[in-house]
Amino acid sequence: MFTGVYTAIVTPFRDDGEIDLDAFRDLINLQSEAGVDGIVPVGTTGESPTLDFEEHSQVIAASVDAAAGRLKVIAGTGGNATSEALRLTSDARDAGADGTLQVTPYYNKPNQEGLFRHFSAVADLGLPVVLYNIPGRTSREISLETVTRLAAHPNIVAIKEAGGGGDRVRETRSLCDIAILSGDDDLTLEMMEAGASGVISVASNVAPRQVCELVRAAGEGQWDKARNLHNRLMPLFSALFSDTNPIPVKAALSMQGRIRETYRLPLCEMADDLREELRNVLVAQGLVTS
Repeated sequence: MFTGVYTAIVTPFRDDGEIDLDAFRDLINLQSEAGVDGIVPVGTTGESPTLDFEEHSQVIAASVDAAAGRLKVIAGTGGNATSEALRLTSDARDAGADGTLQVTPYYNKPNQEGLFRHFSAVADLGLPVVLYNIPGRTSREISLETVTRLAAHPNIVAIKEAGGGGDRVRETRSLCDIAILSGDDDLTLEMMEAGASGVISVASNVAPRQVCELVRAAGEGQWDKARNLHNRLMPLFSALFSDTNPIPVKAALSMQGRIRETYRLPLCEMADDLREELRNVLVAQGLVTS
């Protein structure tokens, strides 16, 4: 159901800190024109921790409206309280989203049975679910055994994997039938070589055509071409994670003139030396002028 490139799209803010829906629609149009397969609004890259319930649902509705059937919308509607995830997912379903990205509940560190019950409850709402395994942010891994149990649910269709490389992909594929999307740009090629079907990408915010070219080459088995593209893009992948995501990618989009570089605390601007390094990479990649 979900293959190819899905952009973990940023949430632009105006200078007063309010959501800039005009800039957001322009970003979605850019993604569509570049040929991505879908967008993932209000994930971590979309600064979901600082959006309230109403804003969260507003961004998802705006995503569905702007995508206008051209792109699939996988709405970030996870939470570390099941009741919160259910509320946000219900709103996304009613807004017409194509699926929901469900991050592992964070901070309260549920056990594997708790994870199983949490994700199952969300899946029971009827919207296709993409699990999101990212232990580096959540302090809890979705075990392979739990992934296998969850994959038996008809509405749990994919997993965004940011907790391992090719070995984790191969192990998952050996145990169950679930689509796997890379959760790290720099691991996309390795994961696709192991059987993943695409990526939920940060880099495609600023280089959508290039990321699409890489993923399509890998999907068609053109491995030499894919490796060359991967090697060419690696400096960009690294630069976009030189500070906490989404700080660098919003800075990069600002350098491209697409959004204001505005964050909500506790996120703030990157240091000057990192900003200069980022600009140099963008210039070298042909993504901004010097």
